[in-house]
Amino acid sequence: MTTPPAHVRLLPWPGPEGKPAHLVTDGTRTFLSRLADTVESRQVDAAAMILSLAKPMVEDGADLTAPELRWIARRLVESLADVLNIAESRGRRIPPYEAEGEQPPRS
Repeated sequence: MTTPPAHVRLLPWPGPEGKPAHLVTDGTRTFLSRLADTVESRQVDAAAMILSLAKPMVEDGADLTAPELRWIARRLVESLADVLNIAESRGRRIPPYEAEGEQPPRS
């Protein structure tokens, strides 16, 4: 009996103790994978909104206090961390390119 290949997905939320959390499946969509897709989509939407709000706050001539700048900097750092986590997770799931002239493996 052949074991199906395991697909490992980095989840968009931390696991216990704040460490990265992973989902291991046979590649089929599960409740948890759909939930992760939804969370990732919302994180990307939130990052886009934060960016649109931050742009005018950091332009020349913007009159912000130090606490206001720290607040927007924290939001930008948090959203960047979320988006980088998503990019890493999705990047791991993209199959690598085949080298030129290389034949794809046979099943």
